[in-house]
Amino acid sequence: MDAKKVFVDTLIGQIRALDQFGTWVNKSNEDLLQEKYVRTKEQLKEIPIIADIDEMQTQDIRLIYQAVALAFEKMTGIMCSVVMEMSHEGFGRVVVFANDIVLCDKGFKDAHRFSFRTLEKLEEEGEKLLTKAQERYKKYKS
Repeated sequence: MDAKKVFVDTLIGQIRALDQFGTWVNKSNEDLLQEKYVRTKEQLKEIPIIADIDEMQTQDIRLIYQAVALAFEKMTGIMCSVVMEMSHEGFGRVVVFANDIVLCDKGFKDAHRFSFRTLEKLEEEGEKLLTKAQERYKKYKS
């Protein structure tokens, strides 16, 4: 299975599942990912360095790691969980684990500025997280 495709398809599915009122039904998958996760340098300059993170941004970050967990489950059949703790100031950590093995983890200092420069960078990061998760699981499973 292609890790990048599985990650992207799973992330799109996670986002679309949250669209209760059909707000995003006319948006393409690429436009939806672009709107949620891609920021140019100019757009980042408009975001203050110190600011509170809103619930939507926290949810968007969580969706990436939920997509990694669900894609890992699809590829291996092993159930995963995501634990995320985020302060209102954007400090926090997210951990994806299966059984007693941490598949991936990430700490945040300024989560309100979390983004990718291009859609390709988002896809590459998802592929990298998923591939590393599989490698860690194979290395540490008992």
